[in-house]
Amino acid sequence: MMLPLAQPLHSAGYAVLLFDSRNHGKSDSDDFSSLPRFADDLEHALDWLALQPDVEATKLAALGHSVGAAAALLVASRRRDLAAVTSIAAFADPESMMRRFLTAHHVPYFPLGRPVLCYVQHAIGHRFSDIAPRNTIRQIRCPVLLIHGSDDTIVPAEEAMEIYARRSGDQVRLLILAGDHDSSREAERHADELIDFLDQAIDQKNAEQFKLSAI
Repeated sequence: MMLPLAQPLHSAGYAVLLFDSRNHGKSDSDDFSSLPRFADDLEHALDWLALQPDVEATKLAALGHSVGAAAALLVASRRRDLAAVTSIAAFADPESMMRRFLTAHHVPYFPLGRPVLCYVQHAIGHRFSDIAPRNTIRQIRCPVLLIHGSDDTIVPAEEAMEIYARRSGDQVRLLILAGDHDSSREAERHADELIDFLDQAIDQKNAEQFKLSAI
């Protein structure tokens, strides 16, 4: 799904690592997948990248789609070494997302849905509010680009607007594109804007490093 974005990024001079999270592609299986586990897998990938001799550890950026996008925002909220984050089609709150899912399958919140949501929080070891993008966005200090399809019926574009509205500074951009939930192809057609965002974020990171070295 993410391959359409690899070529324009590579052509612009960026090294690109694409990896499969657990339970995806050829990666190891696990008992279940979750937003926190997506984030853990991303952190391991970033830690590995930072140790590579031909990688500048101060210029790492993360890009994710859907749950992967929410995971990228979660990772960025708890580490300060990222230069930028791009989120494509992230939901604002996993609880709201799951409640929509239950409603679509005609499962009433009372008395059945609420215990299900409580069990899921217990199973993943995190409260939904602690990992919700609409809350983690406030803890992120690096530049963030939020991309969302205007015709997304799985995660409505209003959720991207909600995340954007909860930002803590002017380092967050919002880009609403034509397209549905799987809008990587549409994002590819707007690759120039993504690359411009990354270029500016890297320049900002370089300036910060220069100031620190000067001190």
